[in-house]
Amino acid sequence: MTLLFRRTRALEAQIDQFLDAVSEGCLVFEQGIADYMRGDRESFELRRRSIGAYEGKADSLRREVETRLYAESLIPDHRGDVLGLLENLDNVIDEAKRTLSQFEVERPEIPEDLAPDYVTLAHASGEAAQHLVLACRAFFRQITAVPDNIHKVYFYEKEADRLADAIKRKIFSADLELARKIHLRYFCLHVETLSDRSEEVADRLAIYAIKRTA
Repeated sequence: MTLLFRRTRALEAQIDQFLDAVSEGCLVFEQGIADYMRGDRESFELRRRSIGAYEGKADSLRREVETRLYAESLIPDHRGDVLGLLENLDNVIDEAKRTLSQFEVERPEIPEDLAPDYVTLAHASGEAAQHLVLACRAFFRQITAVPDNIHKVYFYEKEADRLADAIKRKIFSADLELARKIHLRYFCLHVETLSDRSEEVADRLAIYAIKRTA
C-alpha cells in the first residue's frame, strides 16, 4: 500500500486486516452453503457463527480506519473514495452473513438433485467477491492491476446470473408445490446476490481507480 499510504504502517495493516476479514468471510459463506447442501447442520452452524465474527471484525476495522483517516488528516484527496470503498465492501460481507442467517432461520428443503447447483452458484458468487478483494488490494498497492481483477468480478457475476437462471428453470419445471418453488427461488436469489453486491462495488472501484490515475 506504499503508493497511497506513505505516512503510516498502522493504517496499511488495518486495511489489510479489513480486506482479509472480507475475503475470509466470503470463503466461509461458500463453505457454509456446501455444508447446508450436504445436510451437515453442525458444520453449517459453525460457519454461520464464524462469518458473524468476520463481519464484526470488518465493521470494527472499518470504523478504526475511518477514525484514523480523519484524526490524522491522511490522504485528504482520496479520503472520501477510500471510505466509500470500505463501506461498500462491508456491505458485501454483510450480504454473505445475511444469506447464511436466512438459511438458518427458514431452513429450506433443497431437493437432492438441486443441491450441487446451489453449491456451484455459491462458488461463482464467492469468486466474484474474492476478485473484488484482489481488485481493492491492487487499488492500494498496484493501481494498474485493478482493471484485470474487476474484469474477473464481472465474469463471475455473469456466471452467477447464468447459473441462477438455470436453477430457477429447474425449479419451475419440477413437480413441486408452487409455494415450495417460490421458496427455492428465493434462496437461489439470496446466494446469487453476493455476486451482485460485488459487481456494484467493482463499478465504484473502477471510477475510483480512474480518478487516481487521471
